[in-house]
Amino acid sequence: MAKLIFGMNQSLDGYVDHQEFAPGPALFRHWIEHVRELTGSVYGRRMYEIMRYWDEDRPEWSAEEREFAAAWRRQPKWIVSRSLKSVGPNATLIEDGIAAVIRELKARLPGEIAVAGPNLAQSLTDLGLVDEYRLYFHPVVVGRGTPFFAGPRPPLRLVANDLVGEDVIKLTYVPA
Repeated sequence: MAKLIFGMNQSLDGYVDHQEFAPGPALFRHWIEHVRELTGSVYGRRMYEIMRYWDEDRPEWSAEEREFAAAWRRQPKWIVSRSLKSVGPNATLIEDGIAAVIRELKARLPGEIAVAGPNLAQSLTDLGLVDEYRLYFHPVVVGRGTPFFAGPRPPLRLVANDLVGEDVIKLTYVPA
């Protein structure tokens, strides 16, 4: 049975914004390994459109960026959207019945399925489907943006804390 996880980089004040801060080399290596090990990922439309950046190689990319792109492209993706009419390679569009689809994926597949994006994660949290939350705190304060928790924070229990690289703390929580 797969475990549904939600994890993102965020500022100390709880905002997720890929344009405000970036992972250093150790954290980027961590994300490469994480994506490589995933069974797949569930995306909302906005986060999927951001991540489509990795669909095509770019000449300016480093070896690590090419490695991340290859891992991202290999994994199955399920895209939750009523507005998209098609999705890219190795992706399946989910227009309706998200709860049933996620329950079926969790029951059928092994490993970990990542949830990408705070709004989708909140919807799946409300349905009781998220098994684990991974908060990667960067030593920055941005003061605005999209919060990690898009709604009320669910009751959580801390199960692990790890230093990733020199300055990022990863806190792992499960529903209490």
